[in-house]
Amino acid sequence: MSDNRQSLSDLGAITAAPAAAAEAPAADAAAPAAEGAPAAAPQREGRDGREGGRRGREEAVNDHGVSTQGPQIAAVLREQQLDKQGRAYATGRRKDAVARVWLKPGTGKIVVNGRDQEVYFARPTLRLVINQVFDITDRRGQYDVICTVSGGGLSGQAGAVRHGISTALTRYEPALRSAVKKEGFLTRDPRVVERKKYGRAKARRSFQFSKR
Repeated sequence: MSDNRQSLSDLGAITAAPAAAAEAPAADAAAPAAEGAPAAAPQREGRDGREGGRRGREEAVNDHGVSTQGPQIAAVLREQQLDKQGRAYATGRRKDAVARVWLKPGTGKIVVNGRDQEVYFARPTLRLVINQVFDITDRRGQYDVICTVSGGGLSGQAGAVRHGISTALTRYEPALRSAVKKEGFLTRDPRVVERKKYGRAKARRSFQFSKR
């Protein structure tokens, strides 16, 4: 029994010796690596001294004075478009109405189909619509307007006249285009009446239901 214990202890000593020998070189190699490794790299800074190298939006120019945000294209002012009589012409549309508008400097008189605006558009709301573009540009009473309008009802005709006046005014004074466009007066209103569907009384209205 004692011989077996002696042989087991000898076997343990033999196997432990190579393991210790293998750990020693690994520890010796790790020590120089740790000594030679540089400290944690500091966070990179850009040329302007800020962390991460990111420039603020207020600094859009690099060290050589070159813009880093791409070319800035300035708005191009359009040319004035006038006819032989010195008037600006435009066509306006709304629903089924189409208006032809001639605009020139004057006293603010608006004639629609040969009649004054107060006679043709009796409702104050309709007159307010056609004068909106003059109000936002502070040009009320400075231009005379002659227009012919056909198709649709009075509401659609008033919208068509406003569309035509807005376009004609920007052609006479191109500098006002940004202000008029911001209000959406240069865009043709695409809203039209929805078509009737078969099997229904109107576009959405169903026939009265009868249970019997």
